[in-house]
Amino acid sequence: MELNSSFVFISVNYKEKQLNLSPKQELEKIKRWCAYQERSHNEARIKLQRTGLKEHEIEVILSELISENFLNEERFAKAFAGGKFRIKHWGRVKIKMDLKKHRVSEPNIQMALDSIDETAYKNTIQQLAEKRLKTSGNRHIALLKASVYRYLTAKGFESDLVMEQINTTFDTHES
Repeated sequence: MELNSSFVFISVNYKEKQLNLSPKQELEKIKRWCAYQERSHNEARIKLQRTGLKEHEIEVILSELISENFLNEERFAKAFAGGKFRIKHWGRVKIKMDLKKHRVSEPNIQMALDSIDETAYKNTIQQLAEKRLKTSGNRHIALLKASVYRYLTAKGFESDLVMEQINTTFDTHES
C-alpha cells in the first residue's frame, strides 16, 4: 500500500505565547480578567506564573488585586457554590471538593455551602431523583434504587439525603 505524498502534516505548538509584558502591564491585564468574572486566588496565581513573571512580582500583583477587591476568596466561594448548584445541580460534596481544588480556605468553603438554600437543595434532589427514575425504564425496583443512588451521589449529594429521598420517592410511587 502506497501513501499519498500530497498530504502534508503540520505540527502546531499550542503553548501559550509569552508577550513579555511589564509587571504594570500584567497587572492591568489581569485586572480586566478578574473583573470579567469571579476568580480564585489560585487561578490568578497560575495565570500570572504562566506569564513568566518572577515570584516576588506575582506576590506584589496578587496583594494589589486583593487590596483593590479584584480578588475576594469569600465572594468567589459564594459565587462558585451558587452557580454550580443552580446551573449544574451539583451537591455540596462535589462543590466542596472543587473549592478545595481552587485552594479556598475551609471557613470560606463552609460559608459558601451554608449560603445554599436548604429548601431549594432538597427540591433539587427530589427533581433529579424523579427525572432519573423516569429515564431508567422498567427495571427491578432494586436496580432503579441503585441507579438513582449512583446518579445523585455522583452529582455530589450527601448519601443520607439521597437515601432519604429514594425512600420517599419509592414510597409515593408504590402507593
